[in-house]
Amino acid sequence: MAEDWAADVKKYVPDADDAAIKGIVRHCGIALQKRDSSLVSFSDSKETDRVKAGFLKKKLALTSSDAELDAALAEVKETLKEDRTKNRVTVYYLLAEKFGKLDLFR
Repeated sequence: MAEDWAADVKKYVPDADDAAIKGIVRHCGIALQKRDSSLVSFSDSKETDRVKAGFLKKKLALTSSDAELDAALAEVKETLKEDRTKNRVTVYYLLAEKFGKLDLFR
């Protein structure tokens, strides 16, 4: 699957950091090889719980309350509402940027 992850991120963050995008792509790894796993389904609570536990809490090491993390996910969902597909790289970039954690991926 040849996807221009940077182009998708830059639809929402025109001056997005290319090094951070590459780091997020590396972090996602094999998940980006299949269309279904390269997307985040905000309508699936198991999926959003997985993003919250695996990415926000584990990778970004956030200790915020679940309510705060859910609010951040809702904010990203709202940002991406016009886009039918929510690319995992874009979702992760927006979340990492919101919490000031892009340095983890550079």
